[in-house]
Amino acid sequence: MLTNCRALGLGGSVLLAVGGLAAGAMPAQVPFGLAILRRHPGWGIVLAYTGLVLLIAAWWRLGHLVRSATGERPTPKQLMVTLAVWSAPLLLAPPLFSRDVYSYLAQGAMVGAGLDVYEHGPAYYGGPVAAEVPAIWQHTPTPYGPLFLLVATGVAAAAGAHLAAGVLGMRLVAVLGVVLLTAALPGLARRCGVDPAAALWLGALNPLVLAHLVAGAHNDAIMVGLLVAGLAAAVARRPAVGAALVALAALVKAPAAVALLFVASIWAEQGPRRDAAGAPGRWRRVRTMLYSAAVAAATTVVVTAVAGTGYGWVRALDTPVSTGNWSPMSVLGRLTGELLGTAHAVPMWRWIGLGAAVLAGAVLWLRRAHLGPVYAVGLGLGAIVLFGPALRPWYLLWGLVPLAAAAPDGRVRKVAAAACAALAVVVLPSGFAFGAEQVAQAIFGCVLAAGLAAAILTPSRVPAVAR
Repeated sequence: MLTNCRALGLGGSVLLAVGGLAAGAMPAQVPFGLAILRRHPGWGIVLAYTGLVLLIAAWWRLGHLVRSATGERPTPKQLMVTLAVWSAPLLLAPPLFSRDVYSYLAQGAMVGAGLDVYEHGPAYYGGPVAAEVPAIWQHTPTPYGPLFLLVATGVAAAAGAHLAAGVLGMRLVAVLGVVLLTAALPGLARRCGVDPAAALWLGALNPLVLAHLVAGAHNDAIMVGLLVAGLAAAVARRPAVGAALVALAALVKAPAAVALLFVASIWAEQGPRRDAAGAPGRWRRVRTMLYSAAVAAATTVVVTAVAGTGYGWVRALDTPVSTGNWSPMSVLGRLTGELLGTAHAVPMWRWIGLGAAVLAGAVLWLRRAHLGPVYAVGLGLGAIVLFGPALRPWYLLWGLVPLAAAAPDGRVRKVAAAACAALAVVVLPSGFAFGAEQVAQAIFGCVLAAGLAAAILTPSRVPAVAR
């Protein structure tokens, strides 16, 4: 059955990659052969959604194998091989489900040209790469930290004017993040008392990783990879290394900084209950909090100095708060604004969401001993995504991967898996919004995939022949 799952997922990845040639986030100028495919985006959507749903079906069936008690249960090594097989066709595919990779390249080129990306958007720089950035982000400063800008600058400089090379370079960077995530996850899960195979299935092989981190080349791959590596180092009694890695994750995207508090808690728990001088252990917790802050601060200073971008990212943290973003808080704000006829409802609800996230974090901090620090990190990042001003499907991975390593078997893991499957299909391969025609094409692809998956994964039953 593992072979069938691998084959089905591989077929899904191939169809997704081929469909992306016609319906993906391709640049405006494409080679002549691909330009012909671009004339048939409808068939590209059908193929892409057929492939995506086949991939989801293969992943879901693989989950049944992981939870089974039979000899067919795959090992962590077999799951890693499966991830590599499923990812391979997507490595050379066009960007899928988002055009953010063009923003990354434009921002890297701007830093290389000496421009302040925390003051200006890609339109200020201009050129063919900046022209590929969606209009909503053309004049928007970057919210990303100096570590990511350092990486993006290197890729943009290496690629030069070759846009395809730049996209491939950013995808390889994202794949390195996925490799780091996959390498660190089993050890972290083992120390949290969770089956490493179950952690890999939920945290590394899920369709959001394949569709948005590999195919979409999102920088969240670097953030999550460094975050998981930092947590793994902390629970393995290397808390200083863990604090440095988590700080690096926050220098890609700031929300990862939440984990620093819990790394300090892990650090304190690894020491004696009473200090050498006989002082209560709570003073050790204070000291480890200061140690973690010092390590994070030193890491930030060094990386910022090397990147040469300054600390403008601190004031640019509200960049995701735009009128075009959707999240539960933004939806509530729009509905309230329409009912009351006020323009202040959206900002009000966003502040309410921020307060709810802070309150959730405080509750998790108080219950960290009962939940476990890694589990609390996952729930805390999940609260930031849920109550935050912007929600994208791949944001779910911020909290999902720590949950995969530490959540006990039960409702949380089931809800997380179902959310992955559902959110994987809510974005078009082009990254743009759905229209009625695209909805019909996507549904057709889903129905086609469901039939194929049922035919491949349903065990054949051959009637016994009378002797």
